[in-house]
Amino acid sequence: MTTATFPATPGFGSASETPRDDRFAVAVRPLAAVTGAEIQAPLIQGGHVRYANLDYGASAPALSVVSAYLNEILPFYASVHRGAGYASQISTSVYENARNIVRNFVRGRADDSVIFTRNTTDSLNLLAGCLPVENGRHTGEVLYLDIEHHANLLPWQTVPHHSVVAAPTIAETLDALRGQLAGGGISLLAVTGASNVTGEILPVRALAALAHEYGARIVVDAAQLAPHRRIDIAADDVDYLAFSGHKLYAPFGAGVLVGRPDWLDAGTPHLAGGGAVSDARLDTVSWTTGPARHEGGSPNVLGAATLARATQVITALDQTQWHAHENAIRAFLVEGLRRIDGVSVHQIFADSGAVAGREDTGPGTIGVVNFSVEGYDAGLVAAYLSAEHGIGLRDGRFCAHPLLKRLGLPSGSLRASFGLGSRLEDAQRLLAGIQELRQTGLGWDYVVDAGRWVPSNDHRIYPHWAPNTPGTAGAAPCAVVE
Repeated sequence: MTTATFPATPGFGSASETPRDDRFAVAVRPLAAVTGAEIQAPLIQGGHVRYANLDYGASAPALSVVSAYLNEILPFYASVHRGAGYASQISTSVYENARNIVRNFVRGRADDSVIFTRNTTDSLNLLAGCLPVENGRHTGEVLYLDIEHHANLLPWQTVPHHSVVAAPTIAETLDALRGQLAGGGISLLAVTGASNVTGEILPVRALAALAHEYGARIVVDAAQLAPHRRIDIAADDVDYLAFSGHKLYAPFGAGVLVGRPDWLDAGTPHLAGGGAVSDARLDTVSWTTGPARHEGGSPNVLGAATLARATQVITALDQTQWHAHENAIRAFLVEGLRRIDGVSVHQIFADSGAVAGREDTGPGTIGVVNFSVEGYDAGLVAAYLSAEHGIGLRDGRFCAHPLLKRLGLPSGSLRASFGLGSRLEDAQRLLAGIQELRQTGLGWDYVVDAGRWVPSNDHRIYPHWAPNTPGTAGAAPCAVVE
C-alpha cells in the first residue's frame, strides 16, 4: 500500500488558483445537468453558498433528464405483471424493457439474466445464494481481495471463501491471485471494478481471463466503475456484474445483477414470495426460473425504469469528452492537494496512476480522491468543510475496513468524489477550504454528537419539510473496535 505525502510546491501560488493549463478547461462547466446542482447550503457563520457536491461516490444526484423522465412516467405507475388495466400494462412494459436497456448498457450476452435488486449489496448477496452445491456442499470457494467494499466482502463470508492480501502493485496482485487460483478449488473470483476508497481501476479483462484459466467464474462489483466507464461484459468475458442506480444518476436506489443464467436458475430464490413461483401449495412450492425467481414481491418499478433511463444517457456520452472532463477535475484536485503542506493523498497500488503527475501504465482511476489532513480527525475536517464552506464529501472507513487498516488509516480518511454534474470550481473550493484550515485553523467550535463531529450552537435551519436536526440526523458512527 502506498501513501503519498507531498510538500508544498513553490511557484504554483494558492492551492485554489487555477493553473495556466489547457488540461483543465474541459472541466470548467458540468458535462451534464443534474437535479439539485444549484441548491444553496447555509453557512455556520451566516449566509449561503452553492452546495459543492463532492460525494458522488456515495449517491450521485439524478440527471435532469432522468428526473424529467420520472415525472413523465409517474402518472402511469401501477403494479406490474398481473394487471389487466391500462396503467399496469404500461408499467409492465416499462419494467421489462428496462432489462433490455440495462443488458445493452453493459453489452451483455443475449442469454444473460438481468435481475433487479435493492442495490449492489443485495445483488451480491443474491449471487452468494446461487453458488453451485453438490450433495449439500459447495463445489468450490470464493476468492476475493482485502481491498473490497463490504458489499463484496461480507456476503462471501457465509460460504466457503479465501481472501488474498493485495500486493503493492497491480501486477504483483495478479500474480498473488494466480497463485491461489492455481491451487484449485476456487469456483468464483469476486473483485471490484474500481476501488470505492481510492478510485483505482482494476484490470477486469485480465482478471476474468485469469479466473477462467483455472476453471473459476468472475463477478465484478461495478458500483463505482459503471458511473465512470463503459463496461463490456461480453468482450471482457465477465460472468456476473452488479451495480446500483443511486450511484448511476438515478433515484430510488434500485440495483441490478447481470450474468449467466445457469447458476441463477438453480440457486436459492433470493426472496420467497409472490411472483417467484410457478405453483405454490400449503407446504411445498415449485419455483420459476429467470429473473422472476429472485424478484419475489412487488418490484421497484420506478427504480428500474430510472436506472435504465440513466444508462441510456451515459451510453450516448462522447467517451473522450466524458473521460477528459473527469480526469481534469481529478488531476487538478490531486495536484492541488500535493501543494498543501500536511496533506496526504492515498492509493493502493504504485502502478495504478492514482497520484497525478506520473507516467504510469496502469488501468487508471475514476473520479475519486482519498486524502487526509495532518493533525485533524477526518470527521472533523468533513464537518468543517460542510459548515464553513458548503462542501459535501465523505469521511470514515467507507465500508472497507480491512483496506483502511492496511492504509494505516484505522480511524478513517476523507474522500472527494465527482462526476457528470461536477465542475472545476468544486475542486477549487475544496482546495481553498483545506488550505485555509492548514493556515488559520477552524473558524468555529465543534463537538461530537451521536458519534459525529458537528458545529456547536448550530442555529442553521433545514427546509420546512425536513427534521431540524443539522449534523446529527441519521448519524451512523463507524467506530473502531480493537
